[in-house]
Amino acid sequence: MTAVEFNKQITDLYKNLEYFALSLTQNENDAQDLLQETYLKALKYRDKFVQPNNLKAWLFTIMKNTFINNYRRKVKARTIIDTTDDLYYLNSFNESKFSSPESDLNHQEINKQINNLDKDYRVPFEMHTRGFKYKEIAEELDLSIGTVKSRIFFTRRKLMKRLQDFQN
Repeated sequence: MTAVEFNKQITDLYKNLEYFALSLTQNENDAQDLLQETYLKALKYRDKFVQPNNLKAWLFTIMKNTFINNYRRKVKARTIIDTTDDLYYLNSFNESKFSSPESDLNHQEINKQINNLDKDYRVPFEMHTRGFKYKEIAEELDLSIGTVKSRIFFTRRKLMKRLQDFQN
């Protein structure tokens, strides 16, 4: 395939790629950036495209991989590396000193409903909300993973039912 034919074919796929980029990014500007980066890579690596392959699938794969790599790069950039001796930045958390009376009451009511749960359901739920993985909870409480998952699921349902007033 000549360079002119290749360029014509990738240009014909513009609308499809634009729609896919928008579905990935959920933002018009980011979608345009992703689209531009995809075209740049497609033109740069045109020699890697093997003729009988599907050009559209090849371009979509480039776009998807570019999106994933950009996402991972952004997550890494937001990671805080604490080099202080006592890990001051990691151990200090951002707690707002000011809260509205309404939010305080809401927080108290939610905690009250959680504390009113049966211990068999409350403990796995609290561990899960603190960041423990299902497997860790199961090992700690000597339960099967399926039991842990179902207890957390049923606890969520109970709380949603009890706290209907707090839903939008």
